[in-house]
Amino acid sequence: MAVDRSLEYLQSLLRELCALPQETEWVEFKHNNDDVPVIGEYISALANSAALMGKQSAYLVWGVENDSHKVIGTTFKPSTTRYKQQELESWLLQKISPKIHFRLFEFDSLNELPVVILEIQAAANNPVQFEGVEFIRIGSYKKKLKEYPEKERELWRVFDKTPFERQMAASNLSADEVLKLLDYPAYFELTGLPLPENRAGILNALRADQLIQKVPGGQWGIANLGAILFAKKLQNFQHLGRKAVRLILYRGNSRIETVREMEGNKGYAVGFEGLIDYLKTLLPSNEEIGKAFRKEVPMYPELAIRELVANAIIHQDFSATGTGPMIEIFDTRMEITNPGIPLVETDRFLDSPPQSRNEALASFMRRINICEERGSGVDKVVFQTEFYQLPAPIFEVTDNHTRSVLFGHKPFSEMDKEDRIRACYLHCCLRYVNREPTNNSSLRERFGIEQRNQAQVSRVIRDTIAAGRIRPYDPDAGTKAMRYIPAWA
Repeated sequence: MAVDRSLEYLQSLLRELCALPQETEWVEFKHNNDDVPVIGEYISALANSAALMGKQSAYLVWGVENDSHKVIGTTFKPSTTRYKQQELESWLLQKISPKIHFRLFEFDSLNELPVVILEIQAAANNPVQFEGVEFIRIGSYKKKLKEYPEKERELWRVFDKTPFERQMAASNLSADEVLKLLDYPAYFELTGLPLPENRAGILNALRADQLIQKVPGGQWGIANLGAILFAKKLQNFQHLGRKAVRLILYRGNSRIETVREMEGNKGYAVGFEGLIDYLKTLLPSNEEIGKAFRKEVPMYPELAIRELVANAIIHQDFSATGTGPMIEIFDTRMEITNPGIPLVETDRFLDSPPQSRNEALASFMRRINICEERGSGVDKVVFQTEFYQLPAPIFEVTDNHTRSVLFGHKPFSEMDKEDRIRACYLHCCLRYVNREPTNNSSLRERFGIEQRNQAQVSRVIRDTIAAGRIRPYDPDAGTKAMRYIPAWA
């Protein structure tokens, strides 16, 4: 976390840690040990033990006698320590997986002896490994986690119980630091609540929505939910910095030449409208879409963009480190990608009940009208693309990511067989969930094809049936009465 720890805070923390019992599984005391791989093992062990003990942070302290907890000073200076020709923190960060936040503080104790404290974020979602091995503290000893299967099972139960949104993005903050990091006026504006007249009222409102929490010692902690929604700058929370939305504009239809790249820095709730507005300025317009429109219109329906960007934010897997939502704009398409495999098959996005791995985030985004109250909004995306007679969107899974693709206008004659089958399938799904029949007539309207060319649509229907995507509702119905439903219905 980017807030600097004052000398007074660090000296107070040192006093609290030295007052702990001798065997504390989330704190380790050392004198001068500067064995770097051993430090890495302790980061893993202490992070995992802190999670197991329900602590937000763990600590490795140099300059304190292990048995008596007496401050004796240390010669260890991490700021000048190098290992394998790299800075200490940089090397350790490369070897720790998943990437967690840790920070080294060098300062003098009250009796002016040099002390070092390594503050380590507790594990979340997955056990922390060092060089591929997971460690744990058993009493005051560091052990390999695999040797203690009951501890491993208990640790996974902890991860399952505590969703990402409720874990801490930053702890041990003063009230002023909390208000400095969060855009609290935006919270009151977006929720429609009156802005309290004093600091206590502001903090109580944020606490009531579980955006912040009181922590021992009269300090405050900011929950991941509060940071991810209302951070003035996500990069102030080190493990959330890469969760900012990236926006990339390319020249042409490949990724060879980048015209512009922007990485957001505001929390999602604070920055969403600005992101959409900026995105619209980058998108080209079409002079003609379909037969009915002959004017400057956006290349993609704004509602479809809003729904897909909101979905990417809400349904991402926050345990995937080093990656976040990304929007890529090409000449004739736009791709929106988020980390994580979807909880619902892509073919069933339109009809399946919504499932979110981030329910608190989804709920809050619905509350401030950034996304749909019910459903995933994919039905609106498909409806909008049909209304403007655009090629059907693609929903696909890549390596540990989910991607949605919107396409610019393309007449039926230029659509390939795959385009037409996908459009027919999604049209059938949309009609099915709206309890409307799919037939040759509805598809002609979807593609903007005149009745005299109905044979073209009949061919699309046959190809879509052959692909196993749709089927006749009643195979024995006559040609004129024939209607179709999704193959899964």
